Amino acid sequence: MLKKVFMAPDPGRTRLRFAARGVLGIGPAVAVCGLAGHSLNGAVTGGLAALLALFTVTDATVRGQAVTTALLPAVGLPVLAAATELHTSPVARGLVLLAVVGAGVYARRWGPRGHSLGVFAFMTFFVAQFLHAGPEQLPELSAAVLLALLTTSSVRFVLWCYERRTTLVPLPAPMPTGERGLARATTRQAVQATAAAGFALVLGQLVSGDRWYWAVGATWWIFVNTTSRGETLVRGFRRVLGTVLGIGLGLAVALPVAGAPVPTALLVAVCVFGIFYSAAVSYTWMMLSVTLLAELLYGLLGVLDPALLAVRLAETGVGALGALLAVALVLPITTHATTDAWIQHALRCVHACTAEAAARLAGASADPAPRVAELELLLGRVRLSVAPLVHPLNPVRARKRRAHRVLALLDDCAHEIRGLAAVAADPAASPDHDLRLAAACRRVETAVEALTEGRADRVTAPAPDRPHTAEPALAHLHGLERALSELANPLRGPSGSPLLGA
Repeated sequence: MLKKVFMAPDPGRTRLRFAARGVLGIGPAVAVCGLAGHSLNGAVTGGLAALLALFTVTDATVRGQAVTTALLPAVGLPVLAAATELHTSPVARGLVLLAVVGAGVYARRWGPRGHSLGVFAFMTFFVAQFLHAGPEQLPELSAAVLLALLTTSSVRFVLWCYERRTTLVPLPAPMPTGERGLARATTRQAVQATAAAGFALVLGQLVSGDRWYWAVGATWWIFVNTTSRGETLVRGFRRVLGTVLGIGLGLAVALPVAGAPVPTALLVAVCVFGIFYSAAVSYTWMMLSVTLLAELLYGLLGVLDPALLAVRLAETGVGALGALLAVALVLPITTHATTDAWIQHALRCVHACTAEAAARLAGASADPAPRVAELELLLGRVRLSVAPLVHPLNPVRARKRRAHRVLALLDDCAHEIRGLAAVAADPAASPDHDLRLAAACRRVETAVEALTEGRADRVTAPAPDRPHTAEPALAHLHGLERALSELANPLRGPSGSPLLGA
């Protein structure tokens, strides 16, 4: 897991800047809330609002990010008001929470903005339960949210808007679209999430009448950024594993600190960095950071003890169980369709990267860098989708080997693409756009078309002498040809079946 987080490719140091800005944005937001005279509850609420604004707002343009950030209070504050007003009405509170869960998941059909608003709405309800906030605290908590969002926006859009100097890459769509009604994945998943949250809500109350919301929170976050049944199962496992590791670390770190302000503040900053930096590559590491952060906050609130950590683990297990039952029994979404779709998206992006690099080498103003960044995002989505197949507990060894082979060859494609883009970006190294380069690009295009159209048997192996060229651009293109030709066999599988159909 260490290698996965710290050795994973980070084109343009995007994850590093994302994490650093997260720390630099949340810190001032909390400090401003404190200077404004808010209590610890207000500072915690403001810090969470700042974290969500920086973490979940991922629109494809800076203007879109600003609009989404401005809309966060419009959905968050009414939900916060409902959560505090219903603090003493468990039944009504539970029904409203289930409505928030269903609406928040369904909103993902409108892309990154719908996803951000849905997450913010749920988490404002969650923080009211975390703090046991009543209606008398609503004015302070609402003011803290607004103040934190203003402060964070100043950091994100004024002091360090690194996106203005780069071409932003839209995040991949959360799931294939085009269906209607219950055939639409977002609709099915909204029903699943609501059912799972209802299960977690009831059973979580039996485990702990005070901390039941951890079970619902676990269910909610297991459904975030997943599509298929297999993805949700793996994410549930990783959430429990990250929670166990985080609790173990909390026993060694958070309990001895016992809410001391200075060490707690430093450790909170480390946790925030870990959440932002590891989110894209390791859900287990992210959950470890989230769990330790929660323990440190409980230490500040003066309620942290080993019994509370045991309740945290039990509630997480309840939430994971609810999610697993929902995806297995309620309108299940199979893994193979989403996996094949993400692999096809990645392969088409490989071709687009190649075309941009070739155009750049020909002297055009094309820039392959945004496509390379998009390819990294898509490969991350492929890994998430294929995770059920390569999981150590998967008993089907042949399918596991094929899935590992597909991932390895897609990584080879990405390696060659990064090398080709680097050559194209260096004016001194750019070769003339000769017939060999054009022919190699056409062969890549033909291979991608065959692989994405279900004609893997028509992908031809590159000539044996092609990889021995001394020209860097051609060497990378020939390496790409080799990887694409070798992909044909595992994608086709035995008897011509697709990757997951064997």
